[in-house]
Amino acid sequence: MQKILLAEDDPNLGDLLKDYLELKGKFDVTLCIDGDEAVSQFKKNDYDLCIFDVMMPKKDGFTVGREIRKTNSTVPIIFATAKGMMEDKTEAFELGGDDYITKPFRVEELLLRINALLKRSVRDKEDEVVADKFEIGDYFFDYTSQQISYKGQMQKLSTKEAELLRLLCLKKNDVLTREEALLKIWHDDNYFTGRSMDVFLSKLRKYLREDSKVEIVNVHGKGYKLLVS
Repeated sequence: MQKILLAEDDPNLGDLLKDYLELKGKFDVTLCIDGDEAVSQFKKNDYDLCIFDVMMPKKDGFTVGREIRKTNSTVPIIFATAKGMMEDKTEAFELGGDDYITKPFRVEELLLRINALLKRSVRDKEDEVVADKFEIGDYFFDYTSQQISYKGQMQKLSTKEAELLRLLCLKKNDVLTREEALLKIWHDDNYFTGRSMDVFLSKLRKYLREDSKVEIVNVHGKGYKLLVS
């Protein structure tokens, strides 16, 4: 059963949505009444999709979405609000939202949007699972054997090096956030694991330095990007 995190401060609407989605969609729905509770629940459990009301006490839906995107860049997020201003829709998508629905809405429409996003999410996860071989400029990276080859020369990688390079490859020319890398590989984002990851990044830069078209760059305040021109 797929799990949904629903944050809605209107108790009547929240209960209605929870009951409908559990009955018609056969989802396991966790209902939160404010933004703080939503963030807390997300940190403690794994969810397949999130629905956040924008206008909530303690933390609004956009703030919750930003906090979640720091550690999870893939979970689908739908924002729901009574507002219909274009700038709100723009903000929703700029911070990493996947869909936007304006109140009042039909619960049937929400269910259709949920199913569409979950199908896309499953396809993305399947693509990620099978991706274990990558071309990085003139390099060839085999994640399974943990090796990089370059013009006949082979470089063996440690497990952590291979995991980190794979995440960078999956996000090639896009930002891999520092928090996502730390939590997925080290399952922690404290200072010491961060320093450890910096060492592995330095090693990866050394392994890839022969090809001028390949570069791992720091993105200030966000994370890292594997650039391949």
